[in-house]
Amino acid sequence: MIAPSNSPRPQLWILRHGETEWSKSGQYTGLTDLPLTVEGEQQSVEARKVLDGVDFDLVLTSPLRRARRTAELAGFPDAQLEPLAVEWDYGDYEGISSDLIRKDNPEYLIWTHGVPNGEALDDVAARADKIVARVLESGLDNVLIVAHGHFSRILTARWLGLDPHEGRHFILGTAKVCTLGWDKKTPAVVRWGL
Repeated sequence: MIAPSNSPRPQLWILRHGETEWSKSGQYTGLTDLPLTVEGEQQSVEARKVLDGVDFDLVLTSPLRRARRTAELAGFPDAQLEPLAVEWDYGDYEGISSDLIRKDNPEYLIWTHGVPNGEALDDVAARADKIVARVLESGLDNVLIVAHGHFSRILTARWLGLDPHEGRHFILGTAKVCTLGWDKKTPAVVRWGL
C-alpha cells in the first residue's frame, strides 16, 4: 500500500486483545465470543502504558467482546465497532489447536492449507484491505485498531503490500501493541509487539 502523495502519512496502531482461555491453550478462536481471562484483563490494563501519550484521532475495535473489553481496559471505552476487524472464521477448526490438526496432517499450516468450511485467507485479506484503505484515505495522523491475532498479522502484511500469507512472519502475543507507519514513502513496521 502507498499513501496518497498529497496527504499526511498516517500511522496504524494495532492492539491485539488480551488472553482468553483458548488463546492460552492454543485453540483457534475465530468468531466464538469468549471473555478475557483475569490475566487477559491485566494484560489489557498494562497495554494502556504503551499507548499513553499518543493522541489517537480514531479508535476502532472488533465487535467481539474480548477486543471490546481490551479496548475499554486500555483506556478506549468509546472505541467505534469495526465489523471488518473480526478474527478469521476458522470453520471446522474453531476451538481446535493447530497441534491437534497436525497429528493427522503433519504438514498443516493455516497460511497454506486454510480452514475447512471457514473463511478463505483472501477473504480475510479483503477485509484488511478495506481497513487499510480507510486509514490511508482518512487524513488522520494516528489510528488505533483493537483486533485479533491472525487478523492483525494479515492486516500488517496488507499494510506492507505483501501477500496475506506473509502474515505468518508477524507473531503477535496477547495484548501486544504494534505501530505501522512509513520509512519515507515506504510502508513499514515502526514498532512490533510492545
